[in-house]
Amino acid sequence: MQRRKFIQSSIAVTAGTAAAISPARAGDQYAPQKEVYEWREYEMRFGSDQSQLENYFKTALIPALNKYGVKTVGVFKEWRPSDPAKFYLLTPYASLDSYLSVNTKVKADADYIKNSAAYHGIPADKPIYNRFNTCLISAFDGLPAIVVPSGQPRIFELRTYEGYSEDAVRRKIKMFHDGEFPIFNRAKLNPVFGGEVIAGDTQPRLTYMITCSSMEERDKGWAAFIADPEWKKLVSDNQYANTISKIRNTFLVPTPYSQV
Repeated sequence: MQRRKFIQSSIAVTAGTAAAISPARAGDQYAPQKEVYEWREYEMRFGSDQSQLENYFKTALIPALNKYGVKTVGVFKEWRPSDPAKFYLLTPYASLDSYLSVNTKVKADADYIKNSAAYHGIPADKPIYNRFNTCLISAFDGLPAIVVPSGQPRIFELRTYEGYSEDAVRRKIKMFHDGEFPIFNRAKLNPVFGGEVIAGDTQPRLTYMITCSSMEERDKGWAAFIADPEWKKLVSDNQYANTISKIRNTFLVPTPYSQV
């Protein structure tokens, strides 16, 4: 009796582990919940006090988001700073419903209102940024949740692929699921998050982020990726032809208070 219970428990654990690591397929009945990401890009004004925005992130916004269940908020600067400077904010939500409910709660939170008073009190004649752009990203089935890297010094690469049509982007996403994810791992181009942009400019497109310990490791990783036999097989498949019309990449480093 004891042995039967042990075997049944072992089978259940094994099945659960397999389900957890298997990439979800489109239409799967038991596909995991996919996260939704808000990605913001702030372009600062010439001569503005950047610390006002950073203090807002550190003392008001991030603590409030953490309070309501968003535990890994990323804040990044450019690896090679531009002038004016840019800041990038990554906020992962469990779902679209979570995106709406968390933001409603944050705006009404007493601590957030108090801690953001200085930021919201910046006068109209002294703005700190021109505007910020934002987009919403639905996570890939095969990368349904953000992967937070270790706290070691590192760089991040944000890559955006624009397609000439919705079908082109659909086929490129299929290419990720048909074999690109293992190639990234073998090349040590560690995925952080990625998905299809469902709201924002320059549609249709997808975007994803990878991380490496240094630019040298990034360059070695991409060389290994391109040389991988499975990549050569994928890229020669006609179903993936003409999936990308434009690629943009941005190199970033985390701020000291970033949680990613």
